[in-house]
Amino acid sequence: MSSELIDRVPKQIFLAGRWRDAADGSRFAVQDPGNEQQLCEVADAQDADAREAIEAAVAAQEEWGATPPRERGEILRRAWQLMTDRADDIARLMTLEMGKSVEESKAEVTYAAEFFRWFSEEAVRVEGRYGRNPAGTGRMIVTKRPVGPCVLITPWNFPLAMGTRKLGPAIAAGCTMIVKPAQLTPLSMLNLAALLQEAGLPDGVLSVLPTTSASRVVSPALEDPRIRKMSFTGSTEVGRKLVEQCAPNLQRMSMELGGNAPFLVFEDASLDDAVSGAITAKMRNNGESCVAANRFHVHSSIAEEFVRRLTDEMSALKVGHGTEDGVKVGPLISADQRDKVVELVDDALSRGARATTGGKPVDGEGFFYAPTVLTDVPPDARILHEEVFGPVAPVTTFDTEDEALRLADDTEFGLVAYLFTRDLDRAIRVGERVSTGMVGINTGMVSNAAAPFGGVKQSGFGREGGDEGIEEYLDVKYLALGLKE
Repeated sequence: MSSELIDRVPKQIFLAGRWRDAADGSRFAVQDPGNEQQLCEVADAQDADAREAIEAAVAAQEEWGATPPRERGEILRRAWQLMTDRADDIARLMTLEMGKSVEESKAEVTYAAEFFRWFSEEAVRVEGRYGRNPAGTGRMIVTKRPVGPCVLITPWNFPLAMGTRKLGPAIAAGCTMIVKPAQLTPLSMLNLAALLQEAGLPDGVLSVLPTTSASRVVSPALEDPRIRKMSFTGSTEVGRKLVEQCAPNLQRMSMELGGNAPFLVFEDASLDDAVSGAITAKMRNNGESCVAANRFHVHSSIAEEFVRRLTDEMSALKVGHGTEDGVKVGPLISADQRDKVVELVDDALSRGARATTGGKPVDGEGFFYAPTVLTDVPPDARILHEEVFGPVAPVTTFDTEDEALRLADDTEFGLVAYLFTRDLDRAIRVGERVSTGMVGINTGMVSNAAAPFGGVKQSGFGREGGDEGIEEYLDVKYLALGLKE
């Protein structure tokens, strides 16, 4: 069944409505991280392909931007329906190339499709205003129009949802798009391109260029002043370089970068809820998520019990290939990612931390790491300051609210924080004070297509989703109308 599924997925580049080989015919392998076997080969886009995609996006922009909003919304609605109808196959494809369990992949398909449904409704709600100027000598007309051709760079950890979260508002706003999917997980995006074509997206509006060299595809786009917008999800290190590349042409940017999410458990919290929330916040996507809880700061009066319960829950999670029944924890994406987790855990253990479960890779094929809980983690352990991107939960303690906030904000990042308490005043007080773009209060899940997603500090800028998401793809235009009174 898996081979038949892979066979049905396009493996060429998608350029302005046409499927074709890369300019030089080159291809690269896509691997199953659960068994280290090659799934297939896909076209490896070259700079010539990127330049052709740029010309196509520029050529299609005027007509696409003038398309009635209702028509753009209906394309998104049809795409949502197609994704919903084919959720099982789409989920299995994602599991094969990325590793997460099929159960979790199905949840991502639902989440990803929801961005298309949400922005199908937002397409017809782009509003301006009309008013009399303060001096009474004329009128002010404020309108919004598509920002123009965009380049969208998506990550490997959510290969579908991070695509729809960018494509949805771009399509709704009337922008043409060039997508550079992650080298490790190109199949989900190629499959999505075929689905959008089936949903009626006109030729020229979208190009998808998988490649082994991001700069080969992205640099020509950012060097071209006709490309007016760049949206990136990935590491802060790469994000900084892209900001520099966008500077000469002053392209609009949305940057969803790294995280180091604190998870605060106060003394009055429901431990049942806190542990359940911890599993959700930590283990979503095998811990390979920018919003995964990275540091657990627990009030000293309940820390021992919290660690005991969390250890029981983590040790009970079934590890295995994502297609196997009952699996909750799949492989990490690559050997390099697994080695980074090993490095951070070994550093913590060498400094005096103790593993109450896990603490080492899983033997055998695939890039597996055992679900791990660390306690007695010292303040200088690297795992408290670097994003672990794996199934590891380091626990430290605090005694006061101010100390909890100090620990939470002891990072350059500011994407999301989680806090558990029964005290409503404290929930609002801490939620407002913590330096993050999002806060989960008594929940381990913040992602929602109807809510603005994004961070502060080194976690980036701009918002995806919610009413705010489409604004990232719109320019404001003011018309001053002089009238004779």
